[in-house]
Amino acid sequence: MNELRNDCFALPPGVNWTPVDEALKRLRSRLHPVVGVDRAVPLSQLNGRILASDVYAPRAHPPCSNSAVDGYAFAGPLTQVPCTMPLVDGRSAAGEPYLGQVAEGHAIRILTGAVLPAGTDTVVLEEDCEVIDQQLHLNGTLKAGANARKAGEDIKIQDRILTVATRLTPTQISVLASVGVESVDVYQRLRVGILSTGDEVKPVGSAVTDWQIYDANRPMLSALVAQLGYQVVDLGHVLDRAEDVRAALEHGAEQCDLVLTSGGVSAGDEDHVSKTLKAHGDISNWRIAIKPGRPLALAMFQGTPVVGLPGNPVAAWVCALRFGAPAMALLAGGEWFEPQGYVMPANFSKNKKPGRSEMLRARVRDGQVEVFGSEGSGRVTGLAWSEGMVELDESAQLIESGTPVRFIPYSSFGL
Repeated sequence: MNELRNDCFALPPGVNWTPVDEALKRLRSRLHPVVGVDRAVPLSQLNGRILASDVYAPRAHPPCSNSAVDGYAFAGPLTQVPCTMPLVDGRSAAGEPYLGQVAEGHAIRILTGAVLPAGTDTVVLEEDCEVIDQQLHLNGTLKAGANARKAGEDIKIQDRILTVATRLTPTQISVLASVGVESVDVYQRLRVGILSTGDEVKPVGSAVTDWQIYDANRPMLSALVAQLGYQVVDLGHVLDRAEDVRAALEHGAEQCDLVLTSGGVSAGDEDHVSKTLKAHGDISNWRIAIKPGRPLALAMFQGTPVVGLPGNPVAAWVCALRFGAPAMALLAGGEWFEPQGYVMPANFSKNKKPGRSEMLRARVRDGQVEVFGSEGSGRVTGLAWSEGMVELDESAQLIESGTPVRFIPYSSFGL
């Protein structure tokens, strides 16, 4: 395991409000993979895993030149038409190649995927010719190599087919299988601890009073981490007590590669997460110019990075996606990423003030972007309603129906 420096999140003196782009840039520059490597993991266990080294093809794909269609193979090109070629006895089919040599001026029956017999390089579609008395009659011109796939035209032997830090998907696993790669080295799954805090917060299933709320953040963040392909370590919920917070963080530092907390990261009397990290760890509180969000605690605690998210569910979700998802990808051995956004016309109006970036819960309907009716960071119904976010930069903006805006679907974060 590669440890991070204790001061890896330190910011220059005097930094107060940090623009989103600058915060992301600094965060990226301070992180690197922290997990070990699992060797020779088989194909059946690779989905969602991250490559720990480049992969090179031990075999070409396709390994032999073959036909792309059902038809007749011969040596091309065919320029003089009409013409007639005698057919050789036999055929070439997928899994049953013709092992003989096709003489010049002759043709042979061939099926899709079959190896091109020696002496042939071109295939004519069976619909474009006629066979009478073992004679192939051709009426149209044809370029050499038509309807044929050359050996190695997709992948050559020792081509680099996948690169380190690639998160493997079913389609990439098919590339490995196509050239006979049975297993590869991948990074171990990032272990992410999830910790909720707050006297007013109670785990689902507990008895509550009117002034208490159920813990929405821990189930939400656990599901997010699991869907991103990492291992969830449930650190539970702790009250606003310094000793309880410290004990939970110590447990998290022992068990996890990264800890996500929610709540307690501002500068209030009961914000014991930030106080504990300051007293016993190395912390940088980033006052990020983002709405919802702002307080984001980045710290090292006993050698383990801690990301302290805001307590309101919408703010926790936004910061977990915008900052946590690319950070976890990099710590897990993958690549830092900027989510792919799409410029689309707005189906809403907004007079945005300058000073902060804003992330609006949004979805696309009929080619336009609509946003949730309330921007309140406690409105969890807006999370379920949304399919992504509209990102507005720090500038003042007047948005009306039809104004181009940047929509980021949740799928761009790996969901």
